[in-house]
Amino acid sequence: MSVNIPVIDLQAALSEDAPEDLLATVRAAIEQVGIVQFVNHGVPQQVIDEFHQSVGRVLALPRAEKEKLASPTGHPYRGWRQWPDDFGRLELERINIGQYDSAEDALAAGLSPEHADLFTHVNVWPPSEPGLREAAFRYRDALFGVGRRALALYARVLGLPEDTFPVGDDAYTTFVVNDYPTWTHTGTDADTEKLLLLEHADGSAVTVLHQEGDYAGLQGQRPDGSWQSVPILPGALQVFSGTLLANWTEGRLRPGRHRVVSGGSVTRRSSAVFINPGLDTVVEPLPPFADPEDSDFEPVSVWEQASRNVEEYLQVFGRPDQVAAWRDGRPYVAELAQ
Repeated sequence: MSVNIPVIDLQAALSEDAPEDLLATVRAAIEQVGIVQFVNHGVPQQVIDEFHQSVGRVLALPRAEKEKLASPTGHPYRGWRQWPDDFGRLELERINIGQYDSAEDALAAGLSPEHADLFTHVNVWPPSEPGLREAAFRYRDALFGVGRRALALYARVLGLPEDTFPVGDDAYTTFVVNDYPTWTHTGTDADTEKLLLLEHADGSAVTVLHQEGDYAGLQGQRPDGSWQSVPILPGALQVFSGTLLANWTEGRLRPGRHRVVSGGSVTRRSSAVFINPGLDTVVEPLPPFADPEDSDFEPVSVWEQASRNVEEYLQVFGRPDQVAAWRDGRPYVAELAQ
C-alpha cells in the first residue's frame, strides 16, 4: 500500500506522551516519502501573513518596476526574475533572498572571508516596500526553527537523541519565493499537463515550505512512483527531506521528490527556506547509520556544494543570454512572448 504525505501536529508529536501511532506515521513518511505537512508548528500566523502580504505587493508591481529588482550582477539566486518556457510563456516568477545582505554583513556575523564571498552579490530590496526585509528575515528565522524541530522529531522516531542531526546555529540557509502564474495554454497534451517546476529533490538537509493559492499544484512522489497532490492547508508548513539528510542516514530517510503542475486559470505561490549545516561541515553517514564496510554515500562538503551552485545551475538551466549576463556582471531580465 502506498504511503501518503501525512498531516502531523508538530507540538503533539514532540510531546513526552506522543502516541506511538503518531510517531509511527512520521517514521513511515520520512522513510518512504520524505515529505510531511506540519500544523501546530509554533510559527505565529501573523509572521506568515506579514511576509506574504509584503512580498505579494512586490510581485503585483508593474513589470517595469520589478525589472529594477533584478540582481545587479546577474546572480540567479538574488533578487527578482522571471522564467519563461521555450516559447516565451511565463512559467515562474521568483524572488531570491540571500542569508546575508552583503559580504560585509556575513563577515560581521562571523563568517570567514572565503565563505563571506558567497554574499558579494547583494540582496535587492524594493524601495516601495520598506518593511519587506524585516518581515522576510523574521519569517526565515521562524521557518528555520521549524526545520530544527522537525529534525529533532525525526531523530526521536528513529529511537535516537534529538540532537542527532547537527544543524546548529551556524547553519547555511537559502530562501526563495516562487509565484506560479495562470496557465491557460491548452493547445497540446503537454500544455494540459504542464510542469511549472520539474521533478527534483532538494540538496538541503531539510526544506521548510509554505504554500498558498487556488490549487494544489505541489505534488510529492510516493514509493511506487505515483504522485500525490499536497493540499493547501491554511497555516500548514511542508517539510521536505533533502539529499544531505539521506546522506547522514545512509539512505534510510528518503529525499522528498516533488514537482509543481499548472493550475489552468488559477495561481499558486510558495516560499521555501532551504536548511543546511554550517559551511565548514562535511556531510557523511552518521555513526548510528554508517556502514563502514560498504557505504553508498560519498562525503559532501557543504562549502563546495554552495560555492559551485551557481555554475552548476547555469550549466543545466541557463540560457545563452542569462549566462552572458552573469559572465558580464550585469542584470538579466528574460524576454517574454507578447
